[in-house]
Amino acid sequence: MTLSQIDIPDVVTSTSLSLCGHSTRAVHAGANRKKPYHALIEPIVQTATYAFDDLADIQEFIAAKEQGITTHNDYGRYGNPTVQAVESRIAALEKADSAVLLSSGMAAITTSLLTLLKSGAHIIITDDCYKRTREFVGDFFKRYGVSCTVVPIDNFEAMEAALRPKTRVIVSETPTNPYLRVLDVDRLVRLAEKHGVLTLLDTTFATPINLRPVEYGVDLIVHSGTKYLGGHHDLLAGAVVGRQDLIKQIREHVGMLGGVVSPQNAFLLGRGLKTLGLRVRHQNESALQIACFLESHPSIERVWYPGLPSHPDHNVAMRQMEGFGGVVSFTVRGTLGETAAFIDRLRIPYITPSLGGTESLINQPSLMSYYSVLKNLCKHTHSSLLFCSCFFEVCLRSRRSSVLSTGVTSRRT
Repeated sequence: MTLSQIDIPDVVTSTSLSLCGHSTRAVHAGANRKKPYHALIEPIVQTATYAFDDLADIQEFIAAKEQGITTHNDYGRYGNPTVQAVESRIAALEKADSAVLLSSGMAAITTSLLTLLKSGAHIIITDDCYKRTREFVGDFFKRYGVSCTVVPIDNFEAMEAALRPKTRVIVSETPTNPYLRVLDVDRLVRLAEKHGVLTLLDTTFATPINLRPVEYGVDLIVHSGTKYLGGHHDLLAGAVVGRQDLIKQIREHVGMLGGVVSPQNAFLLGRGLKTLGLRVRHQNESALQIACFLESHPSIERVWYPGLPSHPDHNVAMRQMEGFGGVVSFTVRGTLGETAAFIDRLRIPYITPSLGGTESLINQPSLMSYYSVLKNLCKHTHSSLLFCSCFFEVCLRSRRSSVLSTGVTSRRT
């Protein structure tokens, strides 16, 4: 075969990039090599609807659609070229069959579960999942006859005991928010397959760089694209990745429920994905250095970070993760007020409830993200818990530095 006979695809698919690294897939997967106007970058197709040439063109479109073939888009709620290119790229990063983008991470969670469940169904969710996910599963679904059982993330005996004939799906996340618990994904999948139950896993904190649950057999993976995938704190988006048959069902419900992502946000997300591998690897390094420093500091009571041997799930993380993520949770030796005063002394991190972007962030869950849940609790570990999302500017050069980017000084609280 000569060089001129080699077949080069117009669209770079996850199959054609199966042997490539994370960053190659993050840049090239889903990209159409022949773009409009010879542009290098995938354009923003900023349109709400799409035109047909004539009535015959419409008839051909409908006939093809009835056979499961989409010749082109017809309305913005059902598809957009900019969105579709990013969906292909995320699927390639996860090494999954397919992906669908939504307007936010919560839209991804809620639309997926609304697709999978109906009245009378039962769902199992692990503790320490994101509070809004727990509220949706435990409170919202209760109105429609869907029951829920909460089990510890590391207690698979309790998980198996909670299974019922109508259990449809097990929902979990890894690492969790805020204690960064790490689920044993392999054990989860084996348990679910044994009982014919679906698995849905939120891996926003891990990213496809550190963990790809599809490789273990997880059915659906959910991401808040607002966090690491976008990586710049300038967009809202969510993604569901997984089996082709399940993603097809979810995509149909996205069109019905309306939680679509805008072309502009999809473009920003696609741009962010191109540097995902570089960013996450540096965030892994920064967070591990911060965690090690904090754990040795006398003013810090406890540090939760999967990369530390002291973390309860360190062995699981070592076995299944390629990196431990950019978030460090820790408790300060002090009261609620003293912990707040510590935050106010910080020099670099912004005080805000998010993570995964180019600026380092910190928040006190008992006063921000989890106030409604924790306001009646008086546990010391809750009131002094801090949640730090690390990035480039917090990579320590010396553990002996007198003024550190985390704001911790030699003064004991």
